[in-house]
Amino acid sequence: MSGFPKVKLLAVGKVKKGWIREGLEVYRQRLPELDIVELKDSHPAKESDQMLTQVKDRDRLIALTEEGQCYDSVKFAQLISRAESGSLVFAIGSAEGLSPAVKQSAEGLLSLSPMTFPHEIARLLLLEQLYRAKAILQGSSYHK
Repeated sequence: MSGFPKVKLLAVGKVKKGWIREGLEVYRQRLPELDIVELKDSHPAKESDQMLTQVKDRDRLIALTEEGQCYDSVKFAQLISRAESGSLVFAIGSAEGLSPAVKQSAEGLLSLSPMTFPHEIARLLLLEQLYRAKAILQGSSYHK
């Protein structure tokens, strides 16, 4: 793979907590390849329609859900490294989670932890892990 792939985050709702917004901004600056699309908070079926219209033919959709697979940081970086064509699209639902349609459309299901987190914190954790994956793939000392 040449470089870090384009990554899109589809996230339902706005981040209300200032400290989380600040953390997200730090990682947005570190990840110029990242595009965050905030979708209007409504109900899972409508959110699903909004999400799926954002996914293009060559995109690889990864849905964040508690029943998803957990990876350690190195294995997550390897998953990212396989995104040679198109871009990776990560979907984070609202407090109600993602609709079955989004999960079924996804190439993979990802869990950040067996624990449950508020969706705002899940967004911050995902961005940190994306940055860590980039550091791992570039051989940076950040991961150490």
